[in-house]
Amino acid sequence: MNSRNATARLEARLPGEVHALLKRAAELQGRSLTDFVVTAASEAARKTIEDMEILRLSAKDQLVIAQALLDPPSPAPALVRAAKRHRESVDPA
Repeated sequence: MNSRNATARLEARLPGEVHALLKRAAELQGRSLTDFVVTAASEAARKTIEDMEILRLSAKDQLVIAQALLDPPSPAPALVRAAKRHRESVDPA
């Protein structure tokens, strides 16, 4: 079966009031209940994923990050020591 056209079934038990609310909203938009619920759930899922995976920064914070990338600070002494120990343990010659 072509995965692009594949469908999966989703069943949910919900209170009667919620069912009536969803059905009314679907009717107002001239859509089937299934189409309304699938569209609303898809939009909510995309927004949730976007909210969790996309980092939004103020203009000031963007400038701070850009400056740090263009002119990075010197490594801390502990990092220099750790890098030296790593080099010595990986290539002791």
